Amino acid sequence: MSEVADLGFCLARTTFVRTESRNRVAGLLVAVAIAAVTLAGCGSSAVGPVASLPPSVKPTHVLPRTPTTAPAVTTTSAPATFHATPPSVGVFGPVTAIGDSVMLDAVPDLQLDIPGITVNAAVSRQFVAGEALLAQLKADGQLGNTVVVGLGSNGPVTSADFDNMMSILAHVPRVVFVTVHVDRPWQDEVNQVLYTGVMAYPNAVIADWATLAASNPEWFGSDGTHLGIGGIGAQALAKLITTACENIDTVAPA
Repeated sequence: MSEVADLGFCLARTTFVRTESRNRVAGLLVAVAIAAVTLAGCGSSAVGPVASLPPSVKPTHVLPRTPTTAPAVTTTSAPATFHATPPSVGVFGPVTAIGDSVMLDAVPDLQLDIPGITVNAAVSRQFVAGEALLAQLKADGQLGNTVVVGLGSNGPVTSADFDNMMSILAHVPRVVFVTVHVDRPWQDEVNQVLYTGVMAYPNAVIADWATLAASNPEWFGSDGTHLGIGGIGAQALAKLITTACENIDTVAPA
């Protein structure tokens, strides 16, 4: 009976030891597993790949870019005024021009060469009609510092006519008379009156269109007097007048 009891005791102890051993092993395995997980977590933060934010998530802190602003500009002078066509250098303006149909042909080119010029030209205008026009412009305060007279193609001009006109323009700093080129018997007589007249008035000058025109017959239409608008002849007439407005001496073609 005692042998049976001893045998039962031995079996029970063996079972207890095995169970305890298993529990220890299981606890050890759990501890090892926990340590492994902990080490894996620490290692991933040091060397593992960094996960990027999903596209739908935006970072809450963004370093601002360094602002790039243009340096301030300090203006010390008045803004420049721009012209479609720069004014001619030295033009003694403002400029008022009166004339007949020959000047009418050159109006677009005059406006290009002398920006701001006022041109009053009409077909068949006589010299004496020009005197009346200038008297009216003077009364209205509309005469420029330079006055251009392109008259004489439509009839004779006398010395008295010239003096009458200059009496109206006595206080104008510069008066430019354009000689005439016209196939009429009074051409030379008119030009002589103009040449002689300017010699008596220090504020008067000649723009010698007659000489320049005679050297270039191809500039003219069938009547030998009128020019094609915008053509070479009209440009040459405008340039001659512009030069006369720049220079105080008698202007003749080169």
